[in-house]
Amino acid sequence: MQELDELMKTILEKLRSKQYQPLREQLDELNPADIAEIMEALFDDEEINNYELTLLYRLLPKDVAADVFVELNSGMQEALISALSDKELRAVFDDMYLDDTVDVIEEMPANVVERILSNVDAETRKNINQILNYPEDSAGSIMTIEYVELSPKMTVKQAFDHIRNTGIDKETVYTCYVTERKKLVGFVSVRDLLMNPYEAKIGDIMDDNVISVQTTDDKEAVANVLSKYDMIAVPVVDKEGRLVGIVTVDDAIDVLTEEATEDIEKMAAITPSEHPYLRSTAIEIWKQRIPWLLLLMVSATFTGMIITSFENALAAQVALTAFIPMLMDTGGNSGSQASVTIIRGLSLGDIEFSDILKVVWKEFRVSILCGISLSVVAFGKIMLVDHMLMHNDDITPLVAFVICAALALTVIIAKLVGCTLPLLAKKVGFDPAVMASPFITTIVDALSLMIYMNLATLILNL
Repeated sequence: MQELDELMKTILEKLRSKQYQPLREQLDELNPADIAEIMEALFDDEEINNYELTLLYRLLPKDVAADVFVELNSGMQEALISALSDKELRAVFDDMYLDDTVDVIEEMPANVVERILSNVDAETRKNINQILNYPEDSAGSIMTIEYVELSPKMTVKQAFDHIRNTGIDKETVYTCYVTERKKLVGFVSVRDLLMNPYEAKIGDIMDDNVISVQTTDDKEAVANVLSKYDMIAVPVVDKEGRLVGIVTVDDAIDVLTEEATEDIEKMAAITPSEHPYLRSTAIEIWKQRIPWLLLLMVSATFTGMIITSFENALAAQVALTAFIPMLMDTGGNSGSQASVTIIRGLSLGDIEFSDILKVVWKEFRVSILCGISLSVVAFGKIMLVDHMLMHNDDITPLVAFVICAALALTVIIAKLVGCTLPLLAKKVGFDPAVMASPFITTIVDALSLMIYMNLATLILNL
């Protein structure tokens, strides 16, 4: 962080003292991602004006400017689009890959999108509209059509010539796709080409065991395919098996990051946000959180109703009241552990609904072990601290037994609820992440109180 601050200070000094050539040389030595980080930090600084930021961007080497633009957040991108001339804007988008252009367009308001589309050529505009027509969460929406396509009849020498002529505009040249009448029939890597003689035919050296995805496949599933098979790109085909694009590993990383963030927000009972936290207004954050808080608050009234219905029992044995928070918290924590584990397993594809019996059996055994361990420790603590050290005569071994028995049963029920709800949610088409900590805790709170109060009434004759 200190290095970044010093770098920002140096860049600003050169910019404001009009040392443009030294500044351009310094920027040329930096990675585009680092330049974007610096520009975003300056963008957030109230002492820096948009003119200075635009001037800094204009000083970037042409081959670097587009790469930096892609790395910027949407707010900074919109500010630059507004400041750049049509000619400058055209130059930026001409150097960007199609999938990156689509990503920018999806984040922009309508008037900005209109200006972007008016500054790209007709062919690019057609391709952009084609990708935008795919469902938002599909492979088609994140693919790029900029890939190297070879014919099985080509020789290795012809393939190299083709790559040299067209590769400059392609997102990747390390894997080339072999097609016949647009249908995907195989692939070759640059390594395959290098290791074979020039006269060898592509059809003879290609790998015809192609792993591909369809345009309508979920983008998270596509990202998992790339991760599973350690691929740098996966081909995307239509229903007829024709190659229409590829999804590269950098896009897969973005998808997995986005999905993980969304799952974390849902698990915390927050509506997924479209903007980073520091760029969200208080009203936007309020809108994301208040519906869930209201729902959980209303659902938590059941807990109050259960306590009210057992007022006489609690009045007869006041000591029981002190252990209600411990039971509810332990139950909620136990349920959350199980639900988070299952939700993550579902997200990674390690667990399916068909595994529900295996999951329940495993969590049941885990809950027995956890319940016994917690109960033994709780019994010792209650008798040693509450009964002996605090001289609470209302705490008898029988009362301690009731508390610990309720604790063990609560842990068992909580873990079973925590592992089954996400699986059931997945089965009926809901996002399993919704069935996480807040909902599990609310349900388990009510169940733990019912178990506790009924056990106390039965054993202590309240």
